[in-house]
Amino acid sequence: MTAGDHASQTESDAETLARIVVEFRADSGTIHLLGSDGLLHLKAASAGMPEAVLAMIRTIPVGKGMAGLAVERREPVNACNIQTDASGDVRPGARATGLAGAIVVPIFRGDDVVGALGVANRGERTFSDAEIAGLLAAGRELAARHAEAKAPAA
Repeated sequence: MTAGDHASQTESDAETLARIVVEFRADSGTIHLLGSDGLLHLKAASAGMPEAVLAMIRTIPVGKGMAGLAVERREPVNACNIQTDASGDVRPGARATGLAGAIVVPIFRGDDVVGALGVANRGERTFSDAEIAGLLAAGRELAARHAEAKAPAA
């Protein structure tokens, strides 16, 4: 089963994110979508995310932090432990979550990147190729649902 298998047209982004977090055995997650201003806007975050972190991630420039890099690179950004990562991909706001193993995948609508989907764990974690493929599929489902919601009624 993949994250999109039980998505409904009425499921909120928060409900979708909660389901994805459970399915991928993660402790936390976020959904960001690109706005017309070119910034990533937070659409959903797991319950319990500290307010200080939420303030930092409400809007994210493309190219900044794991979500912004996933969108810019058009590929997953993975950190086995964001607390000790020295790649430069992890920003202080991510460390403030207290989480460790994290991945953010771009959300694709066709060939266009329209956002970022991230999940993280309290402990170190490396996501498998199958899990990455599942997260990418979940992102495509989110993108499709948002496109349908914006489509004018016939």
